[in-house]
Amino acid sequence: MDIKGHLSAGALKLIGSLPLNWSRRLGQWVGHAAVAAHGDGLRVSKINLARCFPEMAEKERNRLARNSVVNTVTTGFEMATLWRQPWNLAEDRIIRIRNQQLLTGGVDAGRGVLVLAPHIGNWEIFGQYLATVGPTTSLYAPPKIAALDPLIREGREKTGAQLVPTNMRGVRALLKALKDGGIVGVLPDQEPDLSGGEFAPFFGHPTLTMTLAYNLIQRTGCKVVFGFAKRVADGFELVLLPAEQAIYSEEVTVSLAALNRGVEACIAEAPEQYQWEYKRFRRIPGGKSGIYRKR
Repeated sequence: MDIKGHLSAGALKLIGSLPLNWSRRLGQWVGHAAVAAHGDGLRVSKINLARCFPEMAEKERNRLARNSVVNTVTTGFEMATLWRQPWNLAEDRIIRIRNQQLLTGGVDAGRGVLVLAPHIGNWEIFGQYLATVGPTTSLYAPPKIAALDPLIREGREKTGAQLVPTNMRGVRALLKALKDGGIVGVLPDQEPDLSGGEFAPFFGHPTLTMTLAYNLIQRTGCKVVFGFAKRVADGFELVLLPAEQAIYSEEVTVSLAALNRGVEACIAEAPEQYQWEYKRFRRIPGGKSGIYRKR
């Protein structure tokens, strides 16, 4: 018996049975405990924030790092509830949707829409929402704990989303979905393999950036919007932001720079809710940066 998998699935089901406000409060409590423990997430967040906001006072950056850790842990607890409970309960927690026409306009016109959703707030409810607007396709990598796979998959597919593997077959499915006028959701701020990315400025630093979005745009002529679910009192505000015209450029360096500026614009809306714990700057042109090495 996979004891770890059994316990993990049981914990997810237990937390998932809680109302959203309860799972959120529990996540915040655990998040504050994680901050008090001075774990690696806090350390990495401070490094990333110092790199991205060198002009910010150190005291302010440290406060932002602590809030980011709390929000990231809270997101994990909220996900369990969002995966396990009916969509109508989650939908009731959507307080407002900003710039919804950016998404619905493209869908109504029969034009494929590429939604770039950075790791801000709660991306699970944002993905569930997308599938209620139109046919939605997203990449999906099964979790390392196999027992969680059916629970997560069911949660992400509950509103009709199609999950495809993170390989060439999955990319072909994304292309087809966009050409058919559907919605494709992509997380644009993950570090790709060297074969799947190029360096582009991100907060002023050359950062390995995925070329997947660029390739999808060039091959389908789709519309691009940025979006995320911002955590607010009693629920979420869904925020949609327009992409710069430069993201459609045939020049890959121009398009990727615009993509990263779009991510920065999303972060500016709720910097404390961004996942600063992610080691985004591990690589530099010519090698590895070493900035996350413990000293």
